[in-house]
Amino acid sequence: MNAVSSRAEAVGRLVLRRLLFAVPVLFVVTLGMFLLAAASPFDPIRQYYGVQIFEADAAEVARVRAELGLDQPVLVQFWSWVTGVFGGDLGVSRSFRQPVAQVVLERLPWTMLLAATGLAIAVLLALLLGTIAAWRQGGWIDRVVTGIGHALEGIPPFVLALLSISVFALALGWLPVAGLTDAGAELSVGQVAQHLVLPATALGISQSPWLVLHVRQSLLTSLTEDHVTGARARGLSEPTVVLRHALPTAVLPFVMLIGARVPELVTGAVLVEAVFSWPGLAAAVVTAAEAVDYPMLAAVTILATGAVLLGSLLADVAAVLLDPRVNADG
Repeated sequence: MNAVSSRAEAVGRLVLRRLLFAVPVLFVVTLGMFLLAAASPFDPIRQYYGVQIFEADAAEVARVRAELGLDQPVLVQFWSWVTGVFGGDLGVSRSFRQPVAQVVLERLPWTMLLAATGLAIAVLLALLLGTIAAWRQGGWIDRVVTGIGHALEGIPPFVLALLSISVFALALGWLPVAGLTDAGAELSVGQVAQHLVLPATALGISQSPWLVLHVRQSLLTSLTEDHVTGARARGLSEPTVVLRHALPTAVLPFVMLIGARVPELVTGAVLVEAVFSWPGLAAAVVTAAEAVDYPMLAAVTILATGAVLLGSLLADVAAVLLDPRVNADG
């Protein structure tokens, strides 16, 4: 058996272990969501009726409560939802008055577009600014980049989102304030791209400080290693030394960090979608939470947890494939 096939089998075992591990994790997280929602002070039936609750008689409210299954204990509601999922039924969202699967299918693509674009912006900023800062260590560029990076670490994504709206949408009028298209405009690539710029940039910048500072520090460490010193001794130019010898070594831990940042990306997407009225799935979390919408909350909880587990798995697989020193069975 050659080294390549042995490595492939090790990666396969790693993926299988993580998939088996994901099943109990998703079960426990979803159960926790049901228990926390049941402990909330909000009454789902009041959220379902809205202001009309004051006009409905008690018998009518009791009948609707029974029809929605809200008169059952929370563990019974949880088990009913779990058995429904295995039968292909995610339930009906009370807050959206639609099947949960339909809400997810309509909104998930927009969330994936926003998150992927924001992550791409964060990675590009990290590689560009982190490399320049390390290359010019101690210079004014390094001081500016590290100073802004440390400052942005403490600023939540919704602050950046509101700031970008006030400057680029309201003051300068360069970009639309919110939504997916202009009012009355048809859905098109140009409209979506125009409305995507501000939320994706705000999300990307909010995720970039840790990545920029990590690339800078990792590259500084790489610049002191023997193979980089040897490249300089051979008379190679400084750009060649940095970009072809030092940066590839620094990228490996950076790839693993990207996977670890997925939870922050999901959280940031929730806040950014809410501020920009972006019609994604993350924004539906707020609506479902306010209505104590168990089926909708359970679906988005599973998707968010699955995204975190998948990000961690992809980062570990990339580390195993890129670095032969990493043990996949460790």
